[in-house]
Amino acid sequence: MTAAFVAAVAALVPLVQAMQPDAVPPLPAPMRPLQWGQINFLHTTDTHGWHAGHLQESQYSADWGDYVSFADHMRRHADEEGVDLLLVDTGDRVEGNGLYDASTPKGQYTYDIFKQQDIDIICSGNHELYQADTADREHHLTVPNFAGHYLASNLDYIDPVTGKQVPMSEQRYRTFQTKHQKLDVVAFGFLFNFTGNAKNSVVQPVQETVQEPWFQHAISKEPADLFVVVGHVGARMGELRAIYQAIRVVNPDTPIAIFAGHAHVRDAVHFDDRAVAIASGRYFETIGWMSVTGIEHGKAKDVQSAAPVKFARRYIDNNLLGLYYHSGTNATTFPTDHGQNVTATITAARADLDLETPYGCAPQNYWLQRRPYNHPSSVFSLLRKHVLPEAIVREDRADVPRMVIINTGAIRFDIFQGAFTRDTTYIVSPFISLVHYIPNVPYALARQVLTILNSQGPILSAMAAEAAIESTGSLSGAMDWREMGVPEQYSMSKDDNPISNHFNGDDTAYQKPLFGRKSAIASDDTNSDAYDDTARPPLVAGYTTWDDFGLDGDDAIHEPLPHFRLPNCIQADVNYPTATGEPETVDLVFFDFIQRFVLMALSYAERSIGAAAPDGTAYKHYTGADVETYLEDKFTDYFASWVKKNWGDECAK
Repeated sequence: MTAAFVAAVAALVPLVQAMQPDAVPPLPAPMRPLQWGQINFLHTTDTHGWHAGHLQESQYSADWGDYVSFADHMRRHADEEGVDLLLVDTGDRVEGNGLYDASTPKGQYTYDIFKQQDIDIICSGNHELYQADTADREHHLTVPNFAGHYLASNLDYIDPVTGKQVPMSEQRYRTFQTKHQKLDVVAFGFLFNFTGNAKNSVVQPVQETVQEPWFQHAISKEPADLFVVVGHVGARMGELRAIYQAIRVVNPDTPIAIFAGHAHVRDAVHFDDRAVAIASGRYFETIGWMSVTGIEHGKAKDVQSAAPVKFARRYIDNNLLGLYYHSGTNATTFPTDHGQNVTATITAARADLDLETPYGCAPQNYWLQRRPYNHPSSVFSLLRKHVLPEAIVREDRADVPRMVIINTGAIRFDIFQGAFTRDTTYIVSPFISLVHYIPNVPYALARQVLTILNSQGPILSAMAAEAAIESTGSLSGAMDWREMGVPEQYSMSKDDNPISNHFNGDDTAYQKPLFGRKSAIASDDTNSDAYDDTARPPLVAGYTTWDDFGLDGDDAIHEPLPHFRLPNCIQADVNYPTATGEPETVDLVFFDFIQRFVLMALSYAERSIGAAAPDGTAYKHYTGADVETYLEDKFTDYFASWVKKNWGDECAK
């Protein structure tokens, strides 16, 4: 950081109490207390650069400096009670917010901001690996920032100078004894079986990793009163089950605390009476809490124990009033010097990046999943009807009929009515999404692509794996079809409400709310005074989580929100003939991220409708050689230009 930037931070410190100055104030809500145990955990995951907090959402408007202060108070309480508190993070710290994405190089400030929190166990997510330069920064910045605490159980890095493959971090696992309870902990840090990583990283499949001699040594020879698994893996994904089962073969009785990520949901999974996983949401909306009680110190692995183990969990809203409540502080006693300095650093970084520069004024809210994808208030309706037809235009082919297909996973958040700023562009679409196309594709083939992308995902993944093995001899680069959609749909919900991306052409499949099914007010562990309907303030809309332990996991009682399924992809049809609606050929336009799946969908369409067109002409088999650049810049730039042109310079005062 420059001397001028440091001076700016120092000048801001006296002005900052907590949160960011542009953040909306927090609103009160009825609260459930935390349940402390022998060993307690605070968990963050999938923060994606949101370390300034949610400036437009009152229930999540605290920032990373406030989390630093909160953790300091919680550690002090643990010390006073003689119990242990550990902090864990399960990856995806990058891509998704201007604080990370707007700088050159990316993350110019966020790596230093994030490291201000003292984290005991940390691992990588898939977003740390998509781009080679991001993987480089993970190895050269994040790993040393958390030296001794960063675990890379199944992740390697390829040194660009030597070409040598080495662990992303020197530690595959970590053993340590806790401060107060003197519990022996064996900890691992995993990533799901990710195949879309850059070529300077290597992800070993989890099922292979658990057979490695070092892993078998760790679970059989190291003293362990508790196993801790941190993983950028959905709580209900098979990779976590494989790790759990491998540990259980050797340790049938040892408690296992698992911390999940990637799926962007609040969830807790009961593996058995002595093994539980918690997932703690996304975008720094949530700070997860898990406590474990009943752990026996020094028990031999082959000695069965009848002592019960109790797990408790909470999903803490990243809300200052809630942080005061849980830490026993108030507006005066809560901020620490360290936390205030971090908050001031974030403020100065946002100013240096001009994140509050207005591009326009959104006339209404456009929701990612609070409305069906084809609803007028859905961000995807805005894209399909306006942004894609009007902004994704190649001037020399502007009059050519075209299909523009984007994957829903490329859009990451809601658009709120009011100021649409430089920050908003990265919040809504942070990725380096380049626009490619195949010119003059027969309409009979092209019209099949969207349906195949939305309904034949497993087939496309199998085709991707086959193609990758044929070309490289490994699965490297063979995307999972679920990567096209939003991460929330990686998660599998209760059996009566499965989440699936299979789309059979029936739009009603996407009209049913997924979450917020019941009120979560009823609870056995709450203060009944907090639930007096006549005394409590109106509820703020937010998470109403239903997990394996019931409906009482959220610390704040919310008005439930609807949450709708999304297809993998959406499509805008442009310049179709008004008379027939069916052109002979189209320019098939798509994001580079889904290119391999578009090519496979074309191949699948060719086989499914026949090898020849109605006139007997053989359909072309499309490959990467047929793909061309449609526009030079990334989608985010064109979206920002559209906003500037269509939504005015700034909001009315």
